[in-house]
Amino acid sequence: MNLLRALATISSMTLVSRILGFVRDAVIARMFGAGIYTDAFFVAFRIPNLLRRLFAEGAFSQAFVPILAEYRAREGEAQTKRLVDRTASALSLALVTVTVLGVAAAPAIVYVSAPGFAAVPAKFDVTVSMLRVTFPYIVFISLVALAGGILNTWSRFVIPAFTPTALNLSLIVCALYVAPYINPPVMALALGVLLGGVLQLALQVPSLAAVGMLPRPSLVLNDPGVRRIVVLMAPAVAGVSVGQISLLINTIFASFLESGSVSWLYYADRLMEFPTGMLGVALGTILLPSLAKYHSEAATDQYSRLLDWGLRLTLMLALPAAAALAVLGVPLVATLFHYGEFAARDVWMTRQALAAYSVGLLGLILVKVLAPGFYARQNIRTPVKIAVVTLFATQAMNAALIVPLRHSGLALAIGLGACLNAFLLYRKLRQRDIYLPQPGWLAFLLRIFLAVAAMSAGIWFAMGPETWWLAASGARRVIALAAIVAGGGAVYFACLWALGFRVRDFVKRSA
Repeated sequence: MNLLRALATISSMTLVSRILGFVRDAVIARMFGAGIYTDAFFVAFRIPNLLRRLFAEGAFSQAFVPILAEYRAREGEAQTKRLVDRTASALSLALVTVTVLGVAAAPAIVYVSAPGFAAVPAKFDVTVSMLRVTFPYIVFISLVALAGGILNTWSRFVIPAFTPTALNLSLIVCALYVAPYINPPVMALALGVLLGGVLQLALQVPSLAAVGMLPRPSLVLNDPGVRRIVVLMAPAVAGVSVGQISLLINTIFASFLESGSVSWLYYADRLMEFPTGMLGVALGTILLPSLAKYHSEAATDQYSRLLDWGLRLTLMLALPAAAALAVLGVPLVATLFHYGEFAARDVWMTRQALAAYSVGLLGLILVKVLAPGFYARQNIRTPVKIAVVTLFATQAMNAALIVPLRHSGLALAIGLGACLNAFLLYRKLRQRDIYLPQPGWLAFLLRIFLAVAAMSAGIWFAMGPETWWLAASGARRVIALAAIVAGGGAVYFACLWALGFRVRDFVKRSA
């Protein structure tokens, strides 16, 4: 399979999901603004999301996909199917147990994750209620991650990339059509999360059946493959939890700031997730199965070349994205969210957080490309150690930046921590001779920087005064932003073409 084409396919599906995600957030911003109820929802949604990343998309996928790829390459279809059945059964049991405990302990969880809410009883109570509704989401979305890992190993990338659209559609429908009939109306968003999890899992079932890997109940906890996954998951959970703990601590800090701080950080983070998902997550998804196969075949040269290809694509696409987010902060936030209850001050505050986040966008994406270099080798301890160092560094920066920069200081600390994480991962890959850079990097970087500079200058002049974006109608903002983004992209890729870049130079075959 052509990995560049697979990347384009996944990114296209992710683009659809992200666009719907922005529609979802625009609907939420218009109907609920940025205040007590949105802060409560974002905290209630963040807890099951944290566990999802901890046990499913993060730690579980990192442990499961390399072993699944090894089974498929060495053990054959029958043994691979048995591993899938037993892994799915064990995972389901663990998820149901965690969910029952989470629903019962919802007040304590909210108190720990957002202690500042306790000073406002109405805010605390509605957060607890929404958390109890959203917590079962972890069961469905974790099984979605299991299905996605299987389909990606079989190079079926489209459905897993398209699946998140179901959550966005569910939230949009519930916000528009269910909220008017519920008190408080924001509870409709919690119901939308739960329904979205069910729909996402349902979307995966036909594809699993098509590849012959639809799991059947088979609870054998002492299965060797399941034990290996659990052993690998232990350090993986620690590693993923470090990043999630960092975000949770940010939420704790933000809960003590003025009302709206949690929401401003959330909306800025949503804009950051657009390039992170389209590039970082997509690249990590297509790299991990091929890297695992190269490792099982001891093909060290191909392993290193594939990492080099991923790093070049990352820099070529992430640097202009970071520059665009920094320059176009107000146009982006105003166009997407400045409606209804989302006031002009919310635009400025979200822009501050977005500018701070953009400093670390390259680091956030590089981590998703460099970490699979260890995961594919079933080495999870090294990224974990690096993540722990990053956690302490990030919290030190939080303490230093929160007073002068308030909520944007928390965003800047996350970004700088991601850059540190990426640097340390890169250094370890080089020290252990896992990755050897291919020739031509200096000239490559120089041409990228020239193209980014030309694009940044172009979009800065094109966007005009920031106050115009606050006063213009929604339709005019959309048209103007689309023109600026299209023009900036045209300038950037035209510069790359003039500097000698060609699409064929980035074509890469999977393992």
